[in-house]
Amino acid sequence: MLKIGCHLSSSEGFTHMLQEAQSIGANTFQFFTRNPRGGDAKPLDYRDIDTFLKLKEELKVDKIIAHASYTLNLCSKDSSIRDFALRTFKDDLQRMEYIPHNYYNFHPGSHVGQGEDVGIGFIVDALNEALFEEQKTMVLLETMAGKGSEIGKTFQELKKILDGIKLQDKIGVLLDTCHVHEGGYDIIDNLEGVLSEFNDIIGLDRLKAIHLNDSINPRGAHKDRHARIGEGMIGSEALIRIINHPCLKNLPFILETPNELDGYAKEIAFLKANYKE
Repeated sequence: MLKIGCHLSSSEGFTHMLQEAQSIGANTFQFFTRNPRGGDAKPLDYRDIDTFLKLKEELKVDKIIAHASYTLNLCSKDSSIRDFALRTFKDDLQRMEYIPHNYYNFHPGSHVGQGEDVGIGFIVDALNEALFEEQKTMVLLETMAGKGSEIGKTFQELKKILDGIKLQDKIGVLLDTCHVHEGGYDIIDNLEGVLSEFNDIIGLDRLKAIHLNDSINPRGAHKDRHARIGEGMIGSEALIRIINHPCLKNLPFILETPNELDGYAKEIAFLKANYKE
């Protein structure tokens, strides 16, 4: 069965998000842990969480994905920004313990002219401080498009971060199709080669989820501009090959395409119709 969902607003709680996902044919979903452009997080609604966890079990929903705020930058040149990001990261992980055994995805950050090695060092230090033995959440590094001084545009950069983490069982990778395409990887005509390279450098066992997005821009543009499925430069045929690839087809796929709910429903129906059990 295709595990497919989209990004939903968390403003009305977990139970509402799960019901909304079900209404559009989704069986998973992604949400922001807090304001994507700020630092505020709503108080936890424990009654809603309890209802959600029961419904999630009844519906046999597997993993859902929490997405960290875009403003988090664990490798900023400014120490106050790094400190804020680390405090927020730690708080998010503590809050995620109330919905255990799910994923927490984040953008590695931008080194802002300090250089890749310095930035990666800051990220590794922050993760080693934030991750803890008892946590039931797996943290996922997202592949990036390489806009500006973003870290994570190559598999090698992600590998350097992974190699520095002490609690290896707490961290994995999320692959964004738009990002890797705009980062220069040929997932249209050489998907096998890209996955082989990922496996050689990182290991496919580390790949836990996929953001399934088309791209407005051509390969190697380094701009991070998502498009609806089949309306961009990657195209629906290449994305269908991705959801059906033996190494990928059992992972959760999250749509971050520029859509409202009805648009997500159409994309989910289209992808389900082209998925081979």
